[in-house]
Amino acid sequence: MRRRLVVVAALWAAGCSQAPLAPPPAVPLAMAFKESQGPWTSAAPADTLPRQAWWKLYQDAELDALEQRLLDNSPDLATAFARYQQARAETGALRAAQSPTLGASLNGQRDRQSERRPLRVLGPNSPDEYNSATLGLELDYEIDLWGRVRQRVSAGVAQEQAAAADLAAARLSLQAQLADSLVALRGLDQEVQLLRETEAAYARAEEMIARRHQNGIASGLDLARAQAQLETTRSQVGQSQAQRALLEHAIAALVGASASSFSIEPRLVPATVPTVPPGLPAALLQRRPDIAAAQRRVAAANATVGVARTAFFPSLTLSGAAGFQSSDLAHFIEAPNLFWAIGPSLLIDVLDGGRRDANIARAQAQLDEAGQRYRAVVLAAFQQVEDQLALLARYGEAAAADGRAAQAAQRAQDMATERYQQGAVSYLDVVTAQTANLQARRSLLDLATRQRRASVQLVRALGGGWTAASLD
Repeated sequence: MRRRLVVVAALWAAGCSQAPLAPPPAVPLAMAFKESQGPWTSAAPADTLPRQAWWKLYQDAELDALEQRLLDNSPDLATAFARYQQARAETGALRAAQSPTLGASLNGQRDRQSERRPLRVLGPNSPDEYNSATLGLELDYEIDLWGRVRQRVSAGVAQEQAAAADLAAARLSLQAQLADSLVALRGLDQEVQLLRETEAAYARAEEMIARRHQNGIASGLDLARAQAQLETTRSQVGQSQAQRALLEHAIAALVGASASSFSIEPRLVPATVPTVPPGLPAALLQRRPDIAAAQRRVAAANATVGVARTAFFPSLTLSGAAGFQSSDLAHFIEAPNLFWAIGPSLLIDVLDGGRRDANIARAQAQLDEAGQRYRAVVLAAFQQVEDQLALLARYGEAAAADGRAAQAAQRAQDMATERYQQGAVSYLDVVTAQTANLQARRSLLDLATRQRRASVQLVRALGGGWTAASLD
């Protein structure tokens, strides 16, 4: 009966020492995205849901190839993978504490004992000098009565899962950064093409004004204005090419290539903007690996609180040792030289000056910190999704207006040029119309690029792209 009471008491104490599961802090949720249409459901980490090759939404074969190079060669991604491998190794070390440890030792030495040593080896007539050899095995196993080892392993597993989510977050971030950089570069390709076409048109206009000036039809002021317009456009070409070069160098670093030997040929690609379906489901946002990492760090911190609480209970270790020991090396491994020992040991701190209480308080504060970080990550995720949805919607409206403005500016330029050739207006009117037309067309191209870049950031904010299956 007494033995049963001891067992029940031990189990009760072990149960009391467990840290209660602390849920992540509540995050205010809306029934739907403000910048989108459709219902919303409760979110929970689901970073294992498939993301697939989301960049194929942009229909650019070169982007597909670069994304693969990034996965194969990116030093930043390799660094993140190494951090994950460290976390895995740490978890393995924690799991090892759940198994017995077996150590072996072999010792051989020549000893001299003091002539006045009490209880001399082999009695008072024993030699002052003698041989000593020991071969032994030692087995230790901590009996995890209070769950200390188990909770350490749980914390380690949660940290490993968080590290895996960090790796996925780094991969997604680098993929989005690469896509964003290439989208911006392709936008500059279109802008440079527009500027070169405009430069050629201004060059023809400057030649025409020069001939008219030589014939006394156009004034020197008109010629100077035409030349200024032409040179300004040439300057804009150079500035756009400089920006493109910087983006090309950034892409080289992302894919693990030397900027000195890496190049991307200028190419005009359709300004494809993936259609954002209405009513994006919660599962898309749940895939965000940074949310999963934050939630798992809450779980790890919760387990650490339990570990700290077990310090108030004794640690019970079962130890055993066996081997051979003798001063006669010629007959070392023989039955009379056998020794062994087995027995439990119980260790507890009686007085520690409040160290255990302080450790619990620290672990609880770390749990509170992890919870608030989780809350901040979730709130930031909602903000980022709303931001990109708003940008896509407003850029779409602005692009429609810019399209109409570009058409009007082209008509104004055509009419100003025709009226100038008829002598009805000065060349200043032509220059003004040309400037407005170029600005409107560049603005339209810029908006298209910004729309594509916003869609890339939306993909990143949602933790990956979307497919028909993920929207069901």
